[in-house]
Amino acid sequence: MKRSSINYAIDKALAVSESFRLCLPDFAYFTAAIWRQKPLDEWQEVLDLQLGWDITDFGGGNFADTGLTLLTLRNGALHNAQYPKPYAEKMLQIQQEQHTPWHFHNYKMEDIINRGGGDLCMQLAWSTEDKQLDHHRAIEITVDGRRRSIRPTEILVLKPGQGICLPRRLYHRFWAEKSFVLGWEISMVNDDWQDNHFLEAGERYSIVVENEPIKWLLCNEYQRLAI
Repeated sequence: MKRSSINYAIDKALAVSESFRLCLPDFAYFTAAIWRQKPLDEWQEVLDLQLGWDITDFGGGNFADTGLTLLTLRNGALHNAQYPKPYAEKMLQIQQEQHTPWHFHNYKMEDIINRGGGDLCMQLAWSTEDKQLDHHRAIEITVDGRRRSIRPTEILVLKPGQGICLPRRLYHRFWAEKSFVLGWEISMVNDDWQDNHFLEAGERYSIVVENEPIKWLLCNEYQRLAI
């Protein structure tokens, strides 16, 4: 993924947040230049837990079609008493017709919420023992506390204001229709290095082509501050 696309995506995400009158934490506005002026010991939790911007094309090289813009606002760390927080929170920004690929989480249970914009469309399926899609097992889920039963891979539409609870090992994929979607994730502790399983091989964090200077550091790039 090109650095220019990452810089543009974060510029756009901040503009969208402003249009929704969202107030974000200070670190969301730190450019790479500002980060280098900060006393890093004061911001160790942000660095250690990878709070901040996460722009990914999942290794596919086509961000407009398969990609996601995320901002991790808070998180904990499994098996680390220094960060005992048992929950995480993320802002998701999904462009119209932009898809997130099939995946599930071994540990994390999460709520995905449509905060505004267009329709957030989803498909769900349980994982088989060999981590394929189970096309036979019915899915019982709750949308805003209402119990729903749907068929595997049936399209579920979340209108603005609606949210779904996704249990562990439930495959899901989602995309935006009619317009951009401002999404939100409230979950158990998030571990993007070990807890994700994708149906098709890909990369959770994109390989970056440095075609212009870094304006915004991604959450997996904070090690650059030590250089």
